[in-house]
Amino acid sequence: MKKTQKMKLLLLLLPLLVLVACGNSSSDNTIKIGSKDFTENLIVGEIYALALEDQGYNVERVSSIASSIIPQAIESSQIDLYPEYTGTSLLSIFKLPLETNPDQVAQTIREKYEEGGVLTTLDYAPANDSAGIAMKTSVANQYKIKTLSDLQMNAENIRFASQGEFDQREDGIPGLEKVYGPFKFKSSKVYDNSLKYQVLKSDEADATPAYTTEGQLSDKEQFTILIDDKKFWPPYNIVPIVRQDLLKKFPNVPETLNAINKHLTTETMIKLNASVDIDGKDYRQVAKEFYQSIK
Repeated sequence: MKKTQKMKLLLLLLPLLVLVACGNSSSDNTIKIGSKDFTENLIVGEIYALALEDQGYNVERVSSIASSIIPQAIESSQIDLYPEYTGTSLLSIFKLPLETNPDQVAQTIREKYEEGGVLTTLDYAPANDSAGIAMKTSVANQYKIKTLSDLQMNAENIRFASQGEFDQREDGIPGLEKVYGPFKFKSSKVYDNSLKYQVLKSDEADATPAYTTEGQLSDKEQFTILIDDKKFWPPYNIVPIVRQDLLKKFPNVPETLNAINKHLTTETMIKLNASVDIDGKDYRQVAKEFYQSIK
């Protein structure tokens, strides 16, 4: 094996090796909470940790796990629970057919997780971090666009800021057009995803693919997220994935986390994400302030 190949393999395995080390050092009375390596998941994982600590549990935080290996981490007991998304479980982890009813998706994935006798889910939160399309609020108001159906009917007036792959993916324009009809935009140019809100703000485009809990959407005077009125995209509600053996040991955990999830709405997550990604606050401080506000 070439040296560069060995290095790539080592870098790929390193996060899992770290998890193994963390798992082996934990005591039997510790709840190991994992979180993925992006703002929202870090915030939610920290809120869960604070709530469980408040109930007297010992908590070990295993943060910033790559999305690709976190299912393996919980299966192998390196973590005991973590915040996942219902749509991710349905489509990416279990590769099941598309469903759009949030309750049905939640029931489907719970049954799949429990098949192996190792994992289960708790109640899902109202917060839905799904795909969407955001627009400049001024343009949306000008053409009275509130939904994706409205956008489709007014597409000839709209400059679209794509991210390239969105034009080819089945969960992008091709899939949207099967449900809503053709989107004949006035223009469509490709921009880097990290620049999309800047592109809209600088009047280079009017609409762009987005995610429904992104912090930039807190600025409603500038940006509007359109309603997926025909429910093309599946729900991506936040849902805790938990080891069944943890619940046998600590049966009060569901009550604690389900109570937290009731407070996690889409608007709440937009504001919390904005505090970190726009205002530059530390996610731990943001999580602490939010938790204190709902106690």
